[in-house]
Amino acid sequence: MSTTTERTTVLRTTSDDTRFRYLVAKLDQDLALRNGDSNAFFAQFNGVDRIHHVVVVLREGEPVGCGAFKPFDPDTVELKRMYTAPEHRQTGIGSMVVNELEQWAGELGYTRCVLETGKKMTEAIALYTKRGFTSIANYGPYVGVVESICFEKRRV
Repeated sequence: MSTTTERTTVLRTTSDDTRFRYLVAKLDQDLALRNGDSNAFFAQFNGVDRIHHVVVVLREGEPVGCGAFKPFDPDTVELKRMYTAPEHRQTGIGSMVVNELEQWAGELGYTRCVLETGKKMTEAIALYTKRGFTSIANYGPYVGVVESICFEKRRV
């Protein structure tokens, strides 16, 4: 399934998509710079094998943004691997990705999304807040990790 505007296409795909893998490589480079020494800790939770719910945004045919979700519990998905190329930030790409992921999760019967991001990821925090996510206590492997901030959104 895909949605297309004059210049932008939003695709539903899987982690096998080479465009998704290209964007994730860019994301990993960005995270390594931002997270420094703590990046290895976060990297262990960010594998991309066998993700069945991936969104890739193409602008004029070029991959510019992505995101994915994985089941978290019977009612909840966890958003993962969110990225917008720096030159396309502040253009609505991130909102397109989140919107499509939420819509897809809702179609599958999920009613809640959770996610973790780093406190240094100010663009991501602004996006999630704008999209109606609220801060929650850190969950799972992020409990006690001071560099992390977790969010949720109910009724996706």
